[in-house]
Amino acid sequence: MEKREQIYEGKAKKVFATDDPELLIVEYKDDATAFNGLKKGTITGKGVINNRVTNHMMRMLEKEGVPTHYVEEISERETIVKKVSIVPLEVIVRNISAGSFSKRYGVEEGIVFDEPTIEFSYKNDDLGDPLINSYHAVALKLATREEIERIKELTFRVNAFMKEYLLGLGIKLVDFKLEFGKTADGTIVLADEISPDTCRFWDSKTNEKLDKDRFRRDLGGVEDAYHEIEKRLMGD
Repeated sequence: MEKREQIYEGKAKKVFATDDPELLIVEYKDDATAFNGLKKGTITGKGVINNRVTNHMMRMLEKEGVPTHYVEEISERETIVKKVSIVPLEVIVRNISAGSFSKRYGVEEGIVFDEPTIEFSYKNDDLGDPLINSYHAVALKLATREEIERIKELTFRVNAFMKEYLLGLGIKLVDFKLEFGKTADGTIVLADEISPDTCRFWDSKTNEKLDKDRFRRDLGGVEDAYHEIEKRLMGD
């Protein structure tokens, strides 16, 4: 697999073309951002951890029948993925109140919901990724109603599996963000990443935060939290 020109750079990853038009190489960076890029920093080793954790979760989800863009991990920071067109919706699942949900609705963090909630954000940096509902998404032609239903179905399946799996490792899955893409034939697949950057992980006994909130809120111990997640998931 030949790595060719860089075709995209985001806040946490770079994407490169390859000699196969259907495959790309994703390279994970140590750069960290929060509050739509207003806060910037570096979390040493984050790219390596996020690459390993994401690929571990994607491989497990594939076995659970969730189609993903994952193909092969080729180095500690690089992974081959299927080329997809990203559906411009961020899908947020919440099992426990935290973060922007608590701020928006004036409730304390840590309320366990009777059932998970789902919300969509319009992936648009210029607009600050505003909340959007499915009717608006269809009206703006971001996705069809059928695609949104498929995305919701897959999202709840991911949540059910991850919640149970992580709890067995002493981790509460508070909330998380997913992104989906479409392959050349229109199949919806899970894309992007599943990592301490995109999930809120709390220790199941102490509620200690083991994710990017430590960076957002200047809690310290950011690298340690990322390493702890890697250790519990990967066993090393």
